[in-house]
Amino acid sequence: MVAGAVPPVIAGKKSGAGILPGERNRLSTEEDYRMTASSPLWITETEVVSLLNLGDAIAALERGLTLEARGEMANMAKTHATWGSGGTLHALGATSASAGVVGTKTWAHTEGGATPLLILFDSETGALKAVIEAFALGQMRTGGISGVATRWLAAADADELAIVGTGKQALLQVAAVAAVRPLKRVRVYSPTAAHRTQFADRLRAAFPFAVVEAQSVREAVADVPMITLVTRATQPFLTADLVGKGAHVNAVGAILPGRVEFGQDIFPRCGRVVVDSLESVQELSREFGDYYGTKTAHWEEVMPLCALVAARQTRPAGCDLTLFKAMGMGVSDLAVGIEIYERATRQGLGRSFAHPQRVTPRL
Repeated sequence: MVAGAVPPVIAGKKSGAGILPGERNRLSTEEDYRMTASSPLWITETEVVSLLNLGDAIAALERGLTLEARGEMANMAKTHATWGSGGTLHALGATSASAGVVGTKTWAHTEGGATPLLILFDSETGALKAVIEAFALGQMRTGGISGVATRWLAAADADELAIVGTGKQALLQVAAVAAVRPLKRVRVYSPTAAHRTQFADRLRAAFPFAVVEAQSVREAVADVPMITLVTRATQPFLTADLVGKGAHVNAVGAILPGRVEFGQDIFPRCGRVVVDSLESVQELSREFGDYYGTKTAHWEEVMPLCALVAARQTRPAGCDLTLFKAMGMGVSDLAVGIEIYERATRQGLGRSFAHPQRVTPRL
């Protein structure tokens, strides 16, 4: 069990005692009453959102990254398979022996949608601990990791953001930057005018800062100290001549080899290049692969985010540009998932179900 966690199902109940008042409303069948502290939890989207906000997720991510830097948390190689006209099956995960938990997240991305699930196991026994519905979890960890990178890499006085891309991840990306820098203005760009307007209206409804709809990438990013790219672009649209000196760039949209957001001329201007997972970037990022190639020495310039956080290194003085590339990694999901699981057990949330049992196959 995770350190400090209260046993699920019977949280708040002393061992051997009867069910607490009100507990019967949550446990509805005879089988439920026979559940023990080892019963796994199913944690829903609604419960995830009630348990954790974006600021909590950023804090959990920094704890997880610190553990990764110490060798106490490690990524499983991210993998995917494709089929048909754009369908992709994804799997990634991480281990944390010090927390006693390992986990994997998987989902099938299709034109009709996706259903991501994070599955947590006990690292000593292999027992199932939880299944967490992972739409909101994924958005918080994807937005949150940009928040972590921005905290350490953007100029301390940066107060304006350009967001290029207005899809499902964009709102959390803006919110994560707002959580670590006091934003005064956000510039929004999407090549589709209706999308720009809709997203700008969402930002105005959620935040007090000014929101401007830009008519081009150039207009969006000109002399802006913070830029976030979150698109499905297949050709580079951000080039070095568009970006002002002193900017920080979060590039989080191109997570498959067929996608690319920024040009190769960005790299020579960067005083620090940081990635969430070096292995995933080497395997799946066309942007980095085209620039750094296969020579190991070149990749020494690229710094893992966990090392940056553990060393508490801020933006170098006089740095022209900084770049953060996120591909998504198991450590991020596991760090946020552990926090959700611990809070759920303490608060008695989640639905318990019978642990899977072995049955001899029929011959």
